Amino acid sequence: MPSSPASAPITDGARLYRRLLGHVWPYKWVFALAILGMLTAAAGDGIIVAMLKPIIDQGFVDRDAAFIKWVPLFLLALGLARAVGNFIDTYCMSWVARRVIQDLRQAMFERLLRAPAEFYDRTASGDLVSRLTHDVEQIADASTGACRVLFRDSVKSAILLGWMFYLSWKLSLLFVVIIPLAALIFKMTVMRFREISARFLESIGEITHIAKEALLGHRAVKIFGAYEQQRREFLRANNYHRQQTMKRATVTAASVLLTVFLAGAGVAGVIWAALGQDITPGVFSSYIAAMIMMTKPVRNLSEVNLSIQTGVVGANSIFRTIDMEQEKDLGTAELKNVRGDVRFDDVSFRYAREGMPVLRDVSFEIKAGATVALVGASGSGKSTIASLLLRFYSPLKGAISIDGMPLESLTLESLRAHTAIVTQEIILFDDSIRNNIAYGEEGEIDAEKLKKAAEAARVNEFAGTMPNGLDTLVGEQGVRLSGGQRQRIAIARALYKDAPILIMDEATSSLDSDSERHIQAAIARLVKNRTSLIIAHRLSTIESADVILVLENGRIAQRGSHAELLAQPGIYANLQAAQHAAPDEHAAPAKSGAAPV
Repeated sequence: MPSSPASAPITDGARLYRRLLGHVWPYKWVFALAILGMLTAAAGDGIIVAMLKPIIDQGFVDRDAAFIKWVPLFLLALGLARAVGNFIDTYCMSWVARRVIQDLRQAMFERLLRAPAEFYDRTASGDLVSRLTHDVEQIADASTGACRVLFRDSVKSAILLGWMFYLSWKLSLLFVVIIPLAALIFKMTVMRFREISARFLESIGEITHIAKEALLGHRAVKIFGAYEQQRREFLRANNYHRQQTMKRATVTAASVLLTVFLAGAGVAGVIWAALGQDITPGVFSSYIAAMIMMTKPVRNLSEVNLSIQTGVVGANSIFRTIDMEQEKDLGTAELKNVRGDVRFDDVSFRYAREGMPVLRDVSFEIKAGATVALVGASGSGKSTIASLLLRFYSPLKGAISIDGMPLESLTLESLRAHTAIVTQEIILFDDSIRNNIAYGEEGEIDAEKLKKAAEAARVNEFAGTMPNGLDTLVGEQGVRLSGGQRQRIAIARALYKDAPILIMDEATSSLDSDSERHIQAAIARLVKNRTSLIIAHRLSTIESADVILVLENGRIAQRGSHAELLAQPGIYANLQAAQHAAPDEHAAPAKSGAAPV
């Protein structure tokens, strides 16, 4: 599985944590209100402990009638104040935490939307989903929960410890001895927990990746009987995640166990020493209650570092995503009054992980309104040319221009606003047919324009038979539709965009012969007065192209019209002969009365 930011080394945990807390600052007034609630609750706990001394000495021993009369009302009011303080603390801290998570998740998503194509080439989508869903949740406790514990329990511990020193400083010295030992335990667990937490987050990403692949590819799993293979893969990832979870739990439990044991030893030592001193029952009860009540905040303070380390690991993943390089957009020029002259001059390109170039010194021109077709074997560089024209990648050598303007001088928004593409791999969103056709449209959908696009792409043929028509939901990745239906929607989307530059990358590959003839007629109307780059496997779909380029091993091996290429021996003539000799795999059976998909 590709490495994730969570698994990268964390070199400056303090810097990451400070940056994380920086996202809390915009909500400082709500945070301050939470602190007020913490102070109220912590002071209430201290007052309750302090009240034990007079309750026992004046109430139970001396039977002071006046004291007995008013103390229940005081305790009732104190309990109400503590309850209100706890509510304000809990609600305000949760509100701040969720706002911080929302802000960071939104920032991550927006950065991922603008990540370069190379990033998606090397990063599994399951890992990205894990970052957005799980990793960002890890910072909830660290951003506000840890601050809450540090402030609330530190104040509570200080109040209780101060009261203990007020009652008996000699006894309190015995209890204070455990603080250096607790600090040593704290230091020992920091690095170990951070290391385990990084592997824990990585394991979540791997589980998400494996599950997503298997669930999206469930048909392939069924057809090829790969149940056992997928089961083993998921079991391995699931077991690894369990192991990392148990390691985290072990470190947490061991540190808490030692801290609580030390606190218990301190309590035992204090009781032993107190038995040898002359103190009242009220003082002793109040002192013991303060020590016992201190056990929880001390334990919370010993655990808070683990929450912080988990948050630091999550923050490492989050901020690496937010800080990652974005798709380069250094252009400043805008395309206006586009004619559509496209030119490739000695363009070479290779993908980052491949040693051999995919394109070598490719040069060609598409005159405004003309149609150029690309043919060749798989891997010859056809789709790469389309990707370069859309600036998903930048050439290693050479130049690409539109209307004489270098591609890199144009803003990405301007370039892509004037281009439309239909690919063999159809991307549909879990929305209605209507919204998939008008995808990217800001404001109201042009109903008349959409109607014409749907009719031209023959979408109405199948949408009209559905109860909700164009408002029918297509499902995730268009799973409720056939391959041909999905491709028609993609063609209708390109028709609706009505861009002056059109790219068709195997745009009719999922259509049967009858449907393809109708779609080709629509495409013929579409390409008029548009610059069109058509990538095709079946040569019958590009016979009317102005120029056909035949690619072989990243170079242009032949160029010319359909008739010119057939008249000369070579790759194109051989492809034509081979396709005429082979049956059309998209043709409907001769005796079939079924409508085309």
